[in-house]
Amino acid sequence: MGSKCCKGGPDEDAVERQRQRKLLLAQLHHRKRVKAAGQIQAWWRGVLVRRTLLVAALRAWMIQCWWRTLVQRRIRQQRQALLRVYVIQEQATVKLQSCIRMWQCRQCYRQMCNALCLFQVPESSLAFQTDGFLQVQYAIPSKQPEFHIEILSI
Repeated sequence: MGSKCCKGGPDEDAVERQRQRKLLLAQLHHRKRVKAAGQIQAWWRGVLVRRTLLVAALRAWMIQCWWRTLVQRRIRQQRQALLRVYVIQEQATVKLQSCIRMWQCRQCYRQMCNALCLFQVPESSLAFQTDGFLQVQYAIPSKQPEFHIEILSI
């Protein structure tokens, strides 16, 4: 029985060592799997973060495009409003200048008509000269002035 006992010991030790080795290999394999799972999880979290950042960046870009469009539209509307005001002021200026020029022309025309009326003596009026001035009394002045211009050479 004693010899069986000794022979059984090394076999049991070998079996125990084999079992220990398998256990260590299993633990090592488990650690590798846990490490690989951690790496996969870190990679996936990175993918999710990058995807979230990409979506946020795209949304920010869309908001920026919308805002730029809105600002450009407001600037265009302000420019158009200023242009309308400018055109109205310009048209008013032109109209005012035209009215003033027309008034000046009428004044000049009246002065010419009045000057011509002094020199034209209608047949139905009396003309006489006192103190070097020609005085005319009118019966009915004509509506169409007659222009008689004489060029005198000196």
